Amino acid sequence: MDDHRNPARSIDDFATWEPMLRLVRASRAERLAVPGARVAGHIGRGGWSVPIKQGVSQTHRDERDAVGRVRDALAEDGIDTVSFSVEVDPAGRALLHILEYGPAVESGVGPHPGALVLVEGSLPQPWHRLPDAVPGARPAPSADPELLERTLRERLPDAVGATEAEIAAAETRLGIALPDELKALYRVTRSHWEDWQDDDEAARRQAEAVRCELFGLADLYVAEAATRYFLWRFAAMDAIDLRPDAAVQGLVGSPGWIVFGDNGGGDRLAVDLTPGPRGHTGQVIILSHEESVGAGLVADSLTDMMLDRRRRAESGLRGAGRESPAVAWVNASSVRSLEAAADPGLEVVSIGVWNDPPLSLAPLIGLPRLRTLTAYPGTIADPREIAGLTGLEYLELAPRDWRVLLDAGVVPRGLQAASIKASHDDDPLPVAALADELLALWGRPPITRTALTGDLGPAADGLGDL
Repeated sequence: MDDHRNPARSIDDFATWEPMLRLVRASRAERLAVPGARVAGHIGRGGWSVPIKQGVSQTHRDERDAVGRVRDALAEDGIDTVSFSVEVDPAGRALLHILEYGPAVESGVGPHPGALVLVEGSLPQPWHRLPDAVPGARPAPSADPELLERTLRERLPDAVGATEAEIAAAETRLGIALPDELKALYRVTRSHWEDWQDDDEAARRQAEAVRCELFGLADLYVAEAATRYFLWRFAAMDAIDLRPDAAVQGLVGSPGWIVFGDNGGGDRLAVDLTPGPRGHTGQVIILSHEESVGAGLVADSLTDMMLDRRRRAESGLRGAGRESPAVAWVNASSVRSLEAAADPGLEVVSIGVWNDPPLSLAPLIGLPRLRTLTAYPGTIADPREIAGLTGLEYLELAPRDWRVLLDAGVVPRGLQAASIKASHDDDPLPVAALADELLALWGRPPITRTALTGDLGPAADGLGDL
């Protein structure tokens, strides 16, 4: 959607961009001297990447100040991030294109759009997986609610504990009964800030006593899959790992993971009521804030955790998934053919750097669980073979391969999300136009474009332009 606007918003005022564009012109003078050539970047409230060479600005502050004007405008207008592409003629007349990716496009890398969410509210397949039943699961022999409560009362003699009514209310809100050890913990301390009378030292003493930053009863939550953040381009590459020798089921989330605290570094601690075949009901697990799948084992019981009898945490699922038959990384230094990767359990195929002739996708056709395919430019001999991969929910291709599918009318309509694998130097405008074609097939909102024109005047020698 092209839009030539009046500057009703600060971000649509050419003056907002002018100081930064002067730096860009000085940095990329040779590139911009080519008729019709553009340079691109992106600016967001959380960071930026702009084509300004070191040494062009008189100080690093010049760039910070110039970009800061744009970031201030984003904050004022309530916009998180924008990409831009600009061309400047020899006389200094500039044409600036601003791209806002909108609700159907996730954040990407550099100036290009991220994953296109083709079906609103869609979730990658691992987010739908529920835990397997483990009929023989029992609490660990070390689980001892009475010992746990007695130990914590010795450590926290003045703590205010939760009442039975408060514990029952938490169970009603969560829709799940709290295990006995967790109840024992909250009978000692309900972990309310007001109980410490704004005493930071009292909060520190409690965290030391209970071996974590303990949430109050009102902040307990069940870590079901929907509570874990994801981006399609990463989550589509994950696979659930339910090994028969695992203590923890390698899920995104579970209706039996009750989060009760934090390790102080952003990782969540939970009691696990849906353990793996080698685990124990009520074991303590940790959900890394750097991963979206899987959890590590901390202790066989809350009692063990409080008494510092911890277990070495199991590795996260992302590494395990890369070694399983469900995920194949086909490239010059890993799996060397699609025939070698083909397996009835294969879910994810990523074709990376490839020095041999392009590959036929024939070995993948008919695999019952294949749902994700990503491919570097030039690695697929005939993109139209993708039409035979009927179970795909996520597809990531280079612009040229998407063009083949669009022109042939064989874009898989079962897709939930898609990505365009653009190179860093690709102009974001044609990439955005391609993205709009894909979004239109699903009736999703297009990318918003705003075109601004302005006069930077003739370029001066050296840094005088600045």
